This record gives sequence, C-alpha cells and structure tokens, in this order.
Amino acid sequence: MSRIGRVERSTKETSVVVEIDLDGTGRVEVATGVGFFDHMLDQLGRHGLFDLTVKTEGDLHIDSHHTIEDTALALGAAFRQALGDKVGIYRFGNCTVPLDESLAQVTVDLSGRPYLVHTEPESMAPMIGSYDTTMTRHILESFVAQAQVALHVHVPYGRNAHHIVECQFKALARALRYASERDPRAVGILPSTKGAL
Repeated sequence: MSRIGRVERSTKETSVVVEIDLDGTGRVEVATGVGFFDHMLDQLGRHGLFDLTVKTEGDLHIDSHHTIEDTALALGAAFRQALGDKVGIYRFGNCTVPLDESLAQVTVDLSGRPYLVHTEPESMAPMIGSYDTTMTRHILESFVAQAQVALHVHVPYGRNAHHIVECQFKALARALRYASERDPRAVGILPSTKGAL
C-alpha cells in the first residue's frame, strides 16, 4: 500500500503543490523561489528518504513570508495524508545532528495532536540570502498544525545561521523518517492505547 500525500493550495498570495512519498528514496524536486528554503526542503527529502515534489509560486515581490508559510502548511497536510491510518508505524522518532559548530536535537510523536517546542540561539544573523531566519520556527509551527504531530526541536548552541537552520532540517528529516517507518514487529497494530492517533 503506497503512502503518498498530495496537496494543492491556492490563495491570492500563493499557489502551492506538494507531493510526498514516505517510502521513497530521497528523490527531490523543489522550486519555491526562495533559494535557501529550497535547500532546506531538499535536506528534508534526502535525509528522510522521502520522494518530495514542491512547486510554489508566491508573492515574492512583497517578501518570502507567504511563500514559505503556505508551502509549510501544504507540506504538513501532505505528510499527514501520506501517513494514512498510522497502523504499524513506530510513531516516535528522534535524531541528533551536528553541523560543524551547531547541534540540533529533534524528537517527534506522530500523535494526532499538534504541539511545538522550539529553541535555537537568539543571536543569529537575521537573513540567509532572502530567507528570514525567524521563519524557521514559523515553518515548524505551520507544519505541526497541519501534520498534527508533537515536535520538539532544540538547538543548544551554534554560531553560523546557515548551520543552525540546516542541522534542524536534517534532524527533523531523520526523526520523521524513523517515526513514520513501519515496525516489522507491529504489523496491523496501531501504536496507541487510546485506539486512535
């Protein structure tokens, strides 16, 4: 049974198409018009081994906020759709990733309940190219709201803004991969004592 999610989202501000295959090989095709954000989505697909297609056209003449936000919302919705009934998955995943002087610790619960805890160094450069570094938290908030997952992301230290953000996406990719993979010992079992996720 394939685990593919596809979401199309259109507003006056953006037009977004996202498709994700949770059981892919890390094939990524991304174009949002925001170079660094494309780089982060590429990390998400490659390190999560998700086949990921993202095509976004947004009002970049204003700034990148709407483009990034709406892409993250569509990505979360597609991820949730791809998970299906969640029967047989591990449900929980965590990963710690270093990137030179930076470190990211990510833990996820595919719980059906959206919740985000996010910490990162406060003295980061405000921009990476056209990417506003304050958007990282907002990307995670948007993803969590639509994917309906509990997500804890902690960056205890780091100096370089590029490294601080990138290690978060790499660790998120791995944590989502581990949580969404099928557990061979739990075939046909929903990992919840409540009977619902």
